[in-house]
Amino acid sequence: MKRRIVSTLLAAAMLLALAACGGKAPAAPETPATAEPEKPAVTTDREGNSITLPGKITKAISLAPAITQVMEDLGVLDTLVAVDTQSPLYVAGIDGLPQYDLITPDSEDMLKLSPDIVFVSGLSMVEAANDPFKPLRDLGVCVAVIPSSDSIAGIEDDIRFLADCFGLSDKGEAMVTSMRADIDAVSKIGAGIAEKRSVMFEIAAAPYIYSFGNGVFLDEMIGLIGAKNVFAEQDSWIPVSEEAAIAANPDVILTNVNYIDDSVGEILSRTGWGAVSAVKNGEVYYIDNGASSLPNHRIVTALKQMAKAVYPEAYAAL
Repeated sequence: MKRRIVSTLLAAAMLLALAACGGKAPAAPETPATAEPEKPAVTTDREGNSITLPGKITKAISLAPAITQVMEDLGVLDTLVAVDTQSPLYVAGIDGLPQYDLITPDSEDMLKLSPDIVFVSGLSMVEAANDPFKPLRDLGVCVAVIPSSDSIAGIEDDIRFLADCFGLSDKGEAMVTSMRADIDAVSKIGAGIAEKRSVMFEIAAAPYIYSFGNGVFLDEMIGLIGAKNVFAEQDSWIPVSEEAAIAANPDVILTNVNYIDDSVGEILSRTGWGAVSAVKNGEVYYIDNGASSLPNHRIVTALKQMAKAVYPEAYAAL
């Protein structure tokens, strides 16, 4: 269960992490359709580690589904030679690739694939006493770490980093711009909501309820829709007792739990929860697990679902 909860906290992606190519200038001017992309100067990964990118990425390994999804939308899935075991649950067409556990990765086995770069998230370091990627680093393989971002701004920078690594900065910036437009549309409505409803968001179900306080991008999203997180005074990811949840008495309960058959029904049928406003009024809603647990541009899908669940009238036209 502990392992399941760790994966649930950021998808499994929660979540994640990235290089590009260049070429000699030809004698004749190149057209935009044939020009090699310019590779920006990327000298550190998102954790601040010094890295040396390969000149061109032809063999990449992604050990986080959030990273794999960004690679998909950047159009570079064809560079993948291996992924983590969770990525095929969120990205189609990669289930035939070699797969590695993202929490206990076998980096020595990865060496057989001769990767140019390995993208990893902080989840790969959770249970590691030492650097699990040392065998790769020792042989000169670029290992780029993207810790699971705790803010929307951090997610935007993660996308830019990945795009820069592949020499696709313009495409990455376009993804961020599109994401920001959706967020701004929601926040504009949210800013005008006077009576803020209280929300509890479950990422793990009873008897091991988990939620979050401030310093988590989901808490930021609750604020953007014009609501308030009942656990906003606490920090980061938190275990929640049933007593604490009942005492918080949320107006709305959101859940992205997908490892039981009916997470909404499970909440509505809990013994002793009948007086909780959300349960009493039947305001318990499922939010897409992948969109809400993987820190990348697809969180806008979850943001819209959250907005419509909590304030259906205000966001009816969204």
